[in-house]
Amino acid sequence: MPLVAHSSLPSFAALRAAGEVVLDPGEAARQDIRELHVGLLNMMPDAALRATEQQFLRLIGGAGQIVQVHVHPFTVPGIERGPEAAAYVDAHYETFSDLQRDGLDALVVTGANVSNPDLADEPFWEPLCEVAAWAGEHVTSVLCSCLATHALVQHLHGLHRRRMLVKRWGVYEQRVVDPDHPLLHNTNTRFDAPHSRWNTLTPAGLREVGVRVLAETLDGGFHLGTSPDGFRFVYFQGHPEYDAISLLKEYDRDLRDYLAGNGQGSPPHPVRYFSQAAVTLVNEHLEQALAARAAGREPPPLPQAEIAAHVDNTWVDTARAVFANWLGLVYRLTHVDRGRTFMDGIDPHDPLGLGPAPTLPTSPEPRPATTPRPDHQEHPDA
Repeated sequence: MPLVAHSSLPSFAALRAAGEVVLDPGEAARQDIRELHVGLLNMMPDAALRATEQQFLRLIGGAGQIVQVHVHPFTVPGIERGPEAAAYVDAHYETFSDLQRDGLDALVVTGANVSNPDLADEPFWEPLCEVAAWAGEHVTSVLCSCLATHALVQHLHGLHRRRMLVKRWGVYEQRVVDPDHPLLHNTNTRFDAPHSRWNTLTPAGLREVGVRVLAETLDGGFHLGTSPDGFRFVYFQGHPEYDAISLLKEYDRDLRDYLAGNGQGSPPHPVRYFSQAAVTLVNEHLEQALAARAAGREPPPLPQAEIAAHVDNTWVDTARAVFANWLGLVYRLTHVDRGRTFMDGIDPHDPLGLGPAPTLPTSPEPRPATTPRPDHQEHPDA
């Protein structure tokens, strides 16, 4: 579904330079193809704002080559911005009020940086709930990533996430538990997905509040599901949008914090992420950095480019397949008028005609970790 560079957003040029298909408005106008209008509520902090924007644009634009997709990035109040990021948002992002006026076919909601144990205490909570309430009435489907899933499951279903004793961090194998759901059409029944979070929602808890669980980690964690109607809200607890080097950048950040004396110990390697060659490079760097610190010198920077050459992306194909299915279903169900949610005859309470959610045996709860972490500093999307 090719992206259309319908605004001044710099990410369009960056993606085109990286080989992605991005149409200019004149080229798009010459094609007799229907448009889809997808909102991108980007709540990430300044350091991750543009990277997250490009990750989701790449997933949306790589989902297929038939429908033209206009992506409309916006944000909400309550997220602290520095001058540079605020100017970028002012120049290139749209406003929620404009999107309410013009309408959207679909909406993607990113994670955010949080500092309170209860998400309802976050400054962005009320504006996010306002967006969710409007989208529930006017948008065909809303897709949420990690922290957004935690927030909207709490808001819409009353289920609070719980704090884990150790960070769930790495590339985890998933298993499809509802293979007949259209979102998982033509996907592998087992696939990889990145996770990075200190908090969790469990399949058992989600099923109790009516959420349809579609895919789980092999040890019984939640990865993908939907609201009880099967489509209006799609919940990812993992990060299908991550680039191959996203976890490497997080490791670099945590390692620098440790070397600066801000951590209790050297950060663990992300699970199933580093190859043996990458592990060797990371460990060699750690020894050099510790020696430099002991000698009173500035530790050398992590050789990200060298390590990245030994890191594999094992999740992008499935991520693109799910996004393609999601956008394809939106295309099939949404009204051609952006101001109307569904085509005539579609039941908004069961838009895919799936009937009641299937009754499935609950997965065993993952065994709790034994090493506590006293603080609750989180990954920005956790």
